Amino acid sequence: MRKTFIGPQLRRLRLERGETQARMAKRLAISTAYVNLLENNQRSVSVAILLRLFEVYGVDWRTIAEDDSTTRLADMRALLQDPLFDGARPDLHELRAAQAHAPTLIAACLRLGRAYMAASDQLLASAAQPEGGGPLLAASPEGAVHNFFRRNRNHFPTLEDAAERFWQDRPPAPDDLYAALKDRLRVAHGITVRLRPVAEMPQTLRDLDNSARTVSLSQALDHPNRVFQLAHVLGLLECGQTLDTLLTTGPAEPQGRARCRIELANYFAAALLMPYDAFLAEARTAQYDFDHLATRFGVSFEQACHRATTMQRDGAQGVPFFFLRIDKAGNVTKRFNATDFHLAEYGGACPRLDVHLTFRLPGRIVPQLVEMPDASQYFVIARTVERPIVGRHGQDNRLAVALGCTIDHAGEIGYAEGFSLGSAPVTPVGINCRICPRANCDQRAHHASILTTPVDEHRRGATRYEALGG
Repeated sequence: MRKTFIGPQLRRLRLERGETQARMAKRLAISTAYVNLLENNQRSVSVAILLRLFEVYGVDWRTIAEDDSTTRLADMRALLQDPLFDGARPDLHELRAAQAHAPTLIAACLRLGRAYMAASDQLLASAAQPEGGGPLLAASPEGAVHNFFRRNRNHFPTLEDAAERFWQDRPPAPDDLYAALKDRLRVAHGITVRLRPVAEMPQTLRDLDNSARTVSLSQALDHPNRVFQLAHVLGLLECGQTLDTLLTTGPAEPQGRARCRIELANYFAAALLMPYDAFLAEARTAQYDFDHLATRFGVSFEQACHRATTMQRDGAQGVPFFFLRIDKAGNVTKRFNATDFHLAEYGGACPRLDVHLTFRLPGRIVPQLVEMPDASQYFVIARTVERPIVGRHGQDNRLAVALGCTIDHAGEIGYAEGFSLGSAPVTPVGINCRICPRANCDQRAHHASILTTPVDEHRRGATRYEALGG
C-alpha cells in the first residue's frame, strides 16, 4: 500500500482552526511530537488518524489524503521548460521538496503559469484576428477538457469499475457485441437502434432522440464506430450519476462541462470495449502494435491509441503516452497526455514533427525520435486516420494521430525495433516558432519573442529571421 503524507494539509487545517500543535494532538489523542512529524512529512498518516480527523474536524479523509503530487510535479516540470527559465531551472530534488513542504506555493505557480499560457494564446489569436474581431475567450472548451483530464492523470477508476460491472461477468463474444449493445438499449432503456442512410442524416453521425426512444446511426459509420457510438450512448444513460460526480471538479463554463461530459462518456465506451486488464496484457504482449490491438478488440486505430493513454491504474500502469490528433492545417483537434511532455500540453505545430508528413503517406506508421530544446527525448509514432465520409465533397478529410513516450520506454514499443536508441538520428523539435529558442532552425516561420539578441545585418542565415533583409 502506498504511503500517504498530509503534512501541508494538516498544518493548514490546524492554522485555520487557530490551534497549536499541542491542542491538535490532544484532540486527536496523539502526542505533540507525532503531530510535528506528520506536519513535516516525516511520518505517513494511518487510516486511524484519517478517520479521527473526520470525527474531530469534520474533514473528509478522502479529500485531505488526496494525492495529486505526481501530476503537480509533472506540470511544474513542464512549466519550467519554458526558455524563460534557462540557466535558473530548479532540479527535481528541489521541486519535490517544494511539493512536499509548500504545496500552496506550487499551486500558485501553476495557476500563474496557466494564466501566462492563456495570455500567450490570446496574443497569438489576436494577431490572427481582423481588426474589430470578437472578444477572446479565456479558455477554450478543448483546453478545459485537456486540463480536466490532465488533473486526473487521464484515468478515471469509477468509469473503469462501471465498465467492468457492465456485463456482470457474462461478456458477449466479440462478433456479437453490436447486437448485445442494441439489445441492452432495447431491454434496459426501451430504445431502438436505427441505421439510416447518409442522405437522411446530413452532417450527423449519431442522434439520440429521447422522446422517440431511438438512436439513429448513419451508414457513414463503419462497424467499429457504430459499436463505439452505442457504447457511448449507454455511458450517458447508465453512468449519468458517475459523470455528474466527476464533473463536480470539472470546468465551470457550460461549453467546457458539456465537452467534458462527452469525453467522459467516450472514456466509458473505450473502457467497455477494451477492458483494462485484457487491453494492457495484450498491449504488452504485442509490444503496442496498435493495428493488432484495433483488430483484437474490434475498434479503430485511433481508439486503440487513445485507450493506451489511460493505462494509469496504480500498480498496473502501461507505458505513459501522450496523444495528439492533427488536421492538415496543423491544428491540434484532440490532445491527451499521461506524460510530462510539454509539446503535448501546448504545441503540435512544429513542422519538424513527422506527424505532418503522414498526410503524404496515408495509412503508414511513421516512427521518429525527437528532442526538445531542454534535451529531453521522445519516441513518437504517427499515422493518418480516416474520418466518416458524409458526401462526395468530403472525400479527403483525413486526420493524423501522434502517440509518443519518453525514450526510456521506447524499448517496450515494437515500432522502435529498427532504431538504435543510443545512436539513431534525433530530430530537434519545439513547441511553436514564437517561443522556440532554436535560432538557426531552417523551418522557422516567426521570429521568436524570446530571441532578443540583435541579428547581424551583414549575414544571411538559413532563414530571414537570422538577418535583416531577405
